[in-house]
Amino acid sequence: MKKWLLILCCWLPISSFASEVLTLDWIDLVPEKERQQFNQNQMPLLNHDGEAAQQTLVGTVREELNGSKVKIPGFVIPLEGDDKAITEFLLVPYFGACIHVPPPPPNQIIYVKFPDGAPIQQLWDVVYIVGTLKTQAVSHDLAEVGYLLEGTKLEEYDDM
Repeated sequence: MKKWLLILCCWLPISSFASEVLTLDWIDLVPEKERQQFNQNQMPLLNHDGEAAQQTLVGTVREELNGSKVKIPGFVIPLEGDDKAITEFLLVPYFGACIHVPPPPPNQIIYVKFPDGAPIQQLWDVVYIVGTLKTQAVSHDLAEVGYLLEGTKLEEYDDM
């Protein structure tokens, strides 16, 4: 009996750690070696010279985040859904990303699948998305994407 109690006591902290939600900032999605490409506001440095700017494809993902339960704030660009809820969208770090050119690098765009649907009325401001993050590339008409998030919860943004 004591053996089972000891095993249970050792297992509980591990299982609670495994389900802990990581609250991320956008810079956390960028590998340390690439962070010098961002300005002091954690936004990608943009070059507005010359012809129409293209999305930079430099932007590797942090493989160690694969499978993590995360919470991250961002702006929503709806892709799939109806007049009541959306089920697929891009989550981006700043308003207008992907609509204006160039889009952020792939590691600064998250393709979100939200099977239960996210209510439309909550999508025009910054929101938190909670779910399981995957380091999976997704190619979309708007941009190349470095992360996929299986959304389970949408929360109002609170910067406090």
